[in-house]
Amino acid sequence: MPFTADEYRAPLAQAVQHATAWLDSVPTRPVKPREGIDELESAFSGSLPEHPSDPAAVVDELARLAEPGLMAIGSGRFYGWVMGGTLPAALASDWLVSAWDQNGGLRYATPAAAAIEERAGAWLLELLGLPATSTVGFTTGATMANFVGLAAGRGAVLEAAGWNVNRDGLTGAPRITVLVGGEVHSSVEIALRYLGLGEPTRVPSDEQGRIRPDALAEALTTVEGPLIVALQAGNLHSGAFDPMRECIRLAHEHGGWVHVDGAFGLWAAASPRWAEALDGLGGADSWATDAHKTLNVPYDCGVAIVAKPGDAQSAFSAQTSYFIRDGAGIADPMDKVPELSRRARGIPVWAALRSLGRSGTVELVEGLAANARSLAEGLSSLPGVEVLNDVVFTQISLAFGSDERTRAVTRAVIADGAVWMSGSAWAGRDVLRISVSNWSTDATDVAVSIDAVARAIATVDAEES
Repeated sequence: MPFTADEYRAPLAQAVQHATAWLDSVPTRPVKPREGIDELESAFSGSLPEHPSDPAAVVDELARLAEPGLMAIGSGRFYGWVMGGTLPAALASDWLVSAWDQNGGLRYATPAAAAIEERAGAWLLELLGLPATSTVGFTTGATMANFVGLAAGRGAVLEAAGWNVNRDGLTGAPRITVLVGGEVHSSVEIALRYLGLGEPTRVPSDEQGRIRPDALAEALTTVEGPLIVALQAGNLHSGAFDPMRECIRLAHEHGGWVHVDGAFGLWAAASPRWAEALDGLGGADSWATDAHKTLNVPYDCGVAIVAKPGDAQSAFSAQTSYFIRDGAGIADPMDKVPELSRRARGIPVWAALRSLGRSGTVELVEGLAANARSLAEGLSSLPGVEVLNDVVFTQISLAFGSDERTRAVTRAVIADGAVWMSGSAWAGRDVLRISVSNWSTDATDVAVSIDAVARAIATVDAEES
């Protein structure tokens, strides 16, 4: 069948219609899905059709059957996990990414995709105050961004110890000690497991989840051989930042590689408000973040940054006869991440930053934190509500007395449906955790959210009486 754009017009028109209807509903619809997995599996059951179907009809069927099972993650009242919404320019550009269908691996083959991503990377380094000579790669998410930074670090510290991991593998290699804070995120632990580095050694943290420099200094006295230290910019429950300058200095004095997991909190570096909290951040060796969180671009957009480009290229660069290099001696996108072929996921980052500009990006980040403070203030005024963390960024952890009561209030909040907040456990207690990540959250959303928690408390009070 010959290619013709006409073949796309009807299905794309259906997609626009359904997407617009969905976006129109998000501000007022309940956040939780109307139907659960059992109903959705039933709706999508059945054998593979024997014959082709009209593409527009397929799109219509897909949207109609899926709609009851969709979570309104893009709602300003979604706080369940660190998931941003999607900025208009980022969403529209992501549609273009799919339509253009560019393989984002090689500069020579897809120069537009490469140029856009390179500019997006340069803007990110400038915005976050990281070394301008760093290399920036776009991954599926924060887990793989952590993987990239830690893989680069693995190769670098082993090379310094006289071991070439690319040539000789890990069997027989000097053991790498990995030190992390007591509240390290699981994505770092998963990445270490992928890399064959095993379980890290946890260093005690303070009451807000920040690694203690004195404890790190003590732990370092026991380390011999290759070393990686993983720090955190944004604790999952408190939002707190590890003391960067002192911890990086200590690690470097012991010849260590410092990686910073900044899945959502790295974006605080865009604002002078957190300059003191993140002092020394630029002295690390690698950083990981996720643009779908605080920057509010669509999913599938982690960002991996490595200070010395050669360290990333050593870990990921591949050579084969059919790769056409552009001859400029500049690393291809596939030299920076663990994928030879991928969608051009950095384009929505360019679009988001181009539409916001520096001031708009700062306003976005500061606005999320301001909404978190407003939520914390309003919720703390409700009877029996305890805010457990210092609200320094976008995270809030609440307790409602006993663990049992906290779990009951959490269930009531989710059942109500007006907002979505997730249960968790932190500092030895069950908590209701709130992550303010959506660009569209406003004062009305904050007020509605406080009322929703108040209703949940009243529901639990009625059940207990």
